[in-house]
Amino acid sequence: MRNSTLYFHYPCFDGLVSAVLAWEFLETHEDWRITEFGPIDYKVRGSWLSNDLSKPAAIVDFLYHPLAEFWADHHQTSILTPAAQEDFERRKRQFHLFFDPRARSCASLLFRNLRRFLSHKPHFKEMVMWAEKIDSADYSSVMEAILGEAPALRIARTISAEDESGADYARFLLRELRDHDLSHVASLEEVKSRENRMRRNILNGLETVKAKLRLEKGDVAVFDARPKGDQVISRYAPFKFKPKARYSIAVVRSPDGIRITAMRNPWRKFRSIPLGRAFAKFGGGGHQRVGAVQLPADRHNRVRDVVNSLLSEMQHRAR
Repeated sequence: MRNSTLYFHYPCFDGLVSAVLAWEFLETHEDWRITEFGPIDYKVRGSWLSNDLSKPAAIVDFLYHPLAEFWADHHQTSILTPAAQEDFERRKRQFHLFFDPRARSCASLLFRNLRRFLSHKPHFKEMVMWAEKIDSADYSSVMEAILGEAPALRIARTISAEDESGADYARFLLRELRDHDLSHVASLEEVKSRENRMRRNILNGLETVKAKLRLEKGDVAVFDARPKGDQVISRYAPFKFKPKARYSIAVVRSPDGIRITAMRNPWRKFRSIPLGRAFAKFGGGGHQRVGAVQLPADRHNRVRDVVNSLLSEMQHRAR
């Protein structure tokens, strides 16, 4: 067996499920042995292509890298440069490289291509369904999105970028999800205790959003907040208070940096501007209907540029 590393987007439920599927496939059918797990997020975007990955490497739900022998993603902005695009086209028949920006989740993309190799674990099908629902924001209501009770939603709520034990917890979830269904994992004491804490923090965060939220021209809900330690900001919170808004733009500040997120209201029917591409010019990325960028804490002067650029594009399309 080849000792290898599996990199996956985190904190992200789709990234977790994608990693579980890739892990099972690579160890069961490709003679890989995953000895290292690397949760990664878009803070590394600027240096990603120059990073010397541990080899052999698998990457799921994240940016393309020429050293990956297994890669899958569905974001519009996954391939960073023309040279990387050429490399992907050259290598995609030699290695397992899957890319489809029309896919609603990375997990569903993987399951579509590898299903025949994964059918011995029937609980994977439900996991993939929920990864697609969560990643495509296909919720029945705003409160399901914020505080839904389904096991997958309870697990997803326990994931936090600010959690110092995030990497260890991600690996714990991977091990449990590989062998157990969502209901079992959601009932584990470590998951339940985290979910209870996150639920309280999300409720606290709603009050902060309500106080800071304003509606800009073009029906764009905008807020800029610095949450306290007992507050978590749900990206769906603006639509609880401004249900008619077409888009939201959220600026969330912390000692680690400034995260700017925008999304189309999933409960209104209209064609979104390509938010992933709108963020790419600032070093971020995403999907058609959701995008984000992480700025260093000392780059607060860039926040206005990002927000004004997004507002301009959203308002122009609303005419």
